[in-house]
Amino acid sequence: MARLAGWSTLLLTTALFAPRAEGQDPTTIVGRASRAYRSLNSLQADFVQTIEDRSQGDTLTSRGTVYQSGDNFFAMRFSDPAGEAVVVDGKYIWVYTPSTAPDVVFRRPLPTDPVYGVNLLAQLLDRPQDRYRSAYIKRDTIAGRVTDVVELIPTTGSVSFARATLWIGVDDALPRRIELEEAPGARRILALSRLRPNAAPPRSTFTFTVPPGVRVITDPAG
Repeated sequence: MARLAGWSTLLLTTALFAPRAEGQDPTTIVGRASRAYRSLNSLQADFVQTIEDRSQGDTLTSRGTVYQSGDNFFAMRFSDPAGEAVVVDGKYIWVYTPSTAPDVVFRRPLPTDPVYGVNLLAQLLDRPQDRYRSAYIKRDTIAGRVTDVVELIPTTGSVSFARATLWIGVDDALPRRIELEEAPGARRILALSRLRPNAAPPRSTFTFTVPPGVRVITDPAG
């Protein structure tokens, strides 16, 4: 009971002393998140990714660690399914999903503008004012951290989703949860935890080594 009372006191204190959400300007919140993101030399975070296909009633959950260093180095290294990876090595994007395609890895050149590559954080937080219309949704708490929830609606056809919802930390302006409405009936949820800003990963993190017996399929168009 004492432990439960302690948590109740903590939650009440957080609610009382967190900044008020009324009148929040989504443009200011997203702009602050963009500046925080662009100021980082590198970022690491644990993730849980959930892909829902409501039309089929399917849900796929995966987990692992996401890494970024600068504009052109990015990796999602999966622990479940083990061995799966999306790696941007500064020149190519490598996508390896042995749970569904164990014999091949897909490789394509890195786009000229890294914003439109596989780096979801860059798609959302690198110059968002140029590509989205924003709206403030609410204030929420994730794992004890107070966040502002904002919605981004694309104003260009350069992204692959119709709507994005971001939970942005009030204290550090970094994202803790991202929800994307992709194809009709499809939603992707990326929950981030244990964020390590400026914790530089080894360069090998951004090197994809083709496993023996795996064929590389290259898309020359990118």
